[in-house]
Amino acid sequence: MVTVTRLDGSVVVLNAELIESIEAVPDTVITLVNHRKVVVREPAEVVVERVLAYQRAVRGPEQVTMGTGTGDVSPAVERAADLVPQER
Repeated sequence: MVTVTRLDGSVVVLNAELIESIEAVPDTVITLVNHRKVVVREPAEVVVERVLAYQRAVRGPEQVTMGTGTGDVSPAVERAADLVPQER
């Protein structure tokens, strides 16, 4: 579970296993597997770090990998910054 803050200041706890995507557009938009969207104050990088921390706590650090959306699994990610597209 990860705790985030909606734009109105309310706190919501999301099931990290149900997060489909995290976008910075420019607000951070979290899309769940049921296609519901949650817009939050935290930068995308912070949300990704919280999800990774949750996964490490549950599964152990060596088991944390990021899916590519194609059924493949990429190697474990060391930093959340590696997952968030950087502005050009």
